[in-house]
Amino acid sequence: MTTARGDLDLARFPEDPRDPLRAWDAADAYLLRHLDEHEGGPVDLSGSLVVLGDRWGALATALAAQRPVHRPVQISDSFLGQQATRANLERNGLGADAVRLRTTRDAPPDRIDVLLVRVPKSLALLEDQLHRLAPHVHEGTVVVGAGMVTEIHTSTLKLFERVLGPTRTSLAVRKARLIFCSPASGAPRGENPWPRSYALPADVGVVSGLTVVNHAGVFSAERLDAGTRLLLRSLPTRTGAEHVVDLGCGNGVIGLAAALSNREAEVTFIDESYQALASAEATFRANAGAGAAARFVAADGLSGFPPGTADLVLNNPPFHTHRGRTDATAWRMFNGSRAALRRGGELWVVGNRHLGYHVKLRRLFGNCEVVASDPKFVVLRAVKR
Repeated sequence: MTTARGDLDLARFPEDPRDPLRAWDAADAYLLRHLDEHEGGPVDLSGSLVVLGDRWGALATALAAQRPVHRPVQISDSFLGQQATRANLERNGLGADAVRLRTTRDAPPDRIDVLLVRVPKSLALLEDQLHRLAPHVHEGTVVVGAGMVTEIHTSTLKLFERVLGPTRTSLAVRKARLIFCSPASGAPRGENPWPRSYALPADVGVVSGLTVVNHAGVFSAERLDAGTRLLLRSLPTRTGAEHVVDLGCGNGVIGLAAALSNREAEVTFIDESYQALASAEATFRANAGAGAAARFVAADGLSGFPPGTADLVLNNPPFHTHRGRTDATAWRMFNGSRAALRRGGELWVVGNRHLGYHVKLRRLFGNCEVVASDPKFVVLRAVKR
């Protein structure tokens, strides 16, 4: 990525030479160019600088590479995004402490003088984060958002205005747009509506009627999605597994069902989203009862998981990363599951029929059984021999 201060070598995480997608886009470049070419001179970045939603660390790395050193705070919901930032800092000869990494669940800095927002796909996540950051900005805070034109809508601008203050947008450049917001002191912003909860339907097995807790940005935060419903209705009433993994756990309802079906089982919830892990833990604590134990792990799938130790992996894999649709994440999850399972252990997967997961599972495991299906979704079971 070429910037006014020089070229940067950037990559997504995990690195894959077959991945054609870049670690930055026109919105990142537009925002960095604005900071250097602002009509009143370069934007003063000498105060407390926060970068929200930096997807692969392009913004934070570029800002950390500038002189004088700014040492920005990066706030991210993504474990993979944070790992990409670390790798990109190293790739460009910058120290690991050049950027202060925080998650969306961590406390924000006490004072924010410059807030740069990479608009997320989820308007709910943006709403939650603006509410969390609003008490820490002041009337002099410079607030600039960035996104592709397909990501910035009237609702996006209204959200900035309602939570922070008067908002306007730039002209589009290379299909990217900037948002300029002037924080208003004492503006009535209302309460943060997140997290939210809903009761599960009565036809989903052991978790029927229980309450699910959802933090902003988590998949299917308003109601149970049809794929998960089919998987929950298909799970055995007692798993018999000693170590169960809810891989890509989201709000944790699948892992909760496994825990309630086998009270002696050890359950590990894994997701790359910190918002999802917070939801899964809240859901588990609300329903599993006193003394129930589980682990909640932010990770790139099952990388680092002890091989040959899992009895059952339950998985509803995503098939998109930001705006890119790909099966790379599902493929990594399936490979990781095979390595993590003991012999005789099982991987249960739910997915859209058209994704053809059965082909991948047969290639990896040598077997694949259709457990349940409907016109749109299919539940598959593969056994490690």
